[in-house]
Amino acid sequence: MPHSSIRQGYAALPARFYTRTQPTQVAAPRLIVLNRPLADALGLDAAWLAGPQGLAMLAGNQMPPGMDPLATVYAGHQFGHFSPQLGDGRALLLGDVTDRQGLVHEIQLKGAGPTPYSRRGDGRAALGPVLREYLLSESMAALGLPTTRALAAVETGEHVYRETPLPGAIVARVARSHVRVGTFQFFAATQDEAGLRALADFAIARLYPQAAQAERPYVALLQVVVAAQAALVAQWMLVGFIHGVMNTDNMAISGETIDYGPCAFMDVYNPATVFSFIDKRGRYAYTNQPTMALWNLTRFAEALLPLLAEEDTQAIELARQALAEFHPRFHAVYFAGMRAKLGLVGEQDEDEALFKTLLDQMADHGADMTNSFRAFSHAGVLSGQQAPAGLPASMAAGLAPWLEAWRARVASAGGADWAARAQGMRQVNPCYIPRNHKVEAMIEAAVQERDYTMFHEMLHLLATPYVEQPGMERYAAPPRAEEVVPYTYCGT
Repeated sequence: MPHSSIRQGYAALPARFYTRTQPTQVAAPRLIVLNRPLADALGLDAAWLAGPQGLAMLAGNQMPPGMDPLATVYAGHQFGHFSPQLGDGRALLLGDVTDRQGLVHEIQLKGAGPTPYSRRGDGRAALGPVLREYLLSESMAALGLPTTRALAAVETGEHVYRETPLPGAIVARVARSHVRVGTFQFFAATQDEAGLRALADFAIARLYPQAAQAERPYVALLQVVVAAQAALVAQWMLVGFIHGVMNTDNMAISGETIDYGPCAFMDVYNPATVFSFIDKRGRYAYTNQPTMALWNLTRFAEALLPLLAEEDTQAIELARQALAEFHPRFHAVYFAGMRAKLGLVGEQDEDEALFKTLLDQMADHGADMTNSFRAFSHAGVLSGQQAPAGLPASMAAGLAPWLEAWRARVASAGGADWAARAQGMRQVNPCYIPRNHKVEAMIEAAVQERDYTMFHEMLHLLATPYVEQPGMERYAAPPRAEEVVPYTYCGT
């Protein structure tokens, strides 16, 4: 049975880090989907998980013997305002598993009922947000971005009450770690230096064991988290992903994308795009994501100050030096990604201007981000024998000078094997993303009719986002004006 390999590693930390909490039973659980490839990679028995005992565990109805779930405590800045205690208000950590490569992962149930940290909430999740998290997190994984994964989704057979009654569901989420910047902030805010040190030691041992060998292990921890987050946000930007709620309690120090609430992928390229209904001032707009990541990391550095050095002045300087590495690391990943997307080999001084001109053109003419980059990923376009298809007519008319400069840059390094260059571009420029209007249509069918046909179709399609599939053109098409979904919601 798979549960025998699920062990509670976080419970080795002091009791003040969590509260042992049993999930609340649900009326009539039904398995919507089980991620069998992920279960196999984690060394879990998919047949057991899909059976009665596995379903009972995934629904929170009956924990196997020896499994002792817990809810973790953390704090966080939410839209810039500090909350000294938050915590897992609707999530329970079941324990750890070690995958076939020897890496440890945590399994968590989200939507499993109230905990001591629910703050008068019901601790439940609605079906729509569960399907969104499952689909988007698995899509991100297929795109090659660091992310939490979805192991299973389960209907509860009960309703949750938001603005209206909605069908309830639970998602089983897998992460290298659910420790957040906000977890460190909690112990810093309570001036619990012993707790802060224990948490940092746990994070180093679990995620970054190389930091333990450094002269200053906690400085090394800060440095590696800065690097991981810089790379993650750069990768978000390259595929047009907007997280929506980059609060410090939604930033995992593992460098994984976590908490898929009001998130979405851009259709029309617009740097000011916001998807969260509550983000009225655009704090977490697409273009602001690098700035907000650094802001969050600065809060992380502040929390770590007591561990960085004995003298405050030295600790602050060490933190400053670590944070100063964010932008160089972000730009290194982002510019390398843009070169790959445009088929450029090597680095040249004019590359950044080339990127900016194209993105400005896309913004000015309302070009679809995903389809524009895909349109350049063809041998005929690279060689100049054909124009990129599908761009707005107004943009295509004025793009000739940029195309000439781009083709000259492509030809300047890497040879003229246009087919090979185009193939490389198609491996980094997806033809399919989980477009918001399709995600919302999928959710509506599931919520209103319990029809999961579209969910499974999108899940299958998005598992290979770089491969064009005949008959699936509708999933690559941007929304018509009447199909645009401007906002998404977190579901709490």
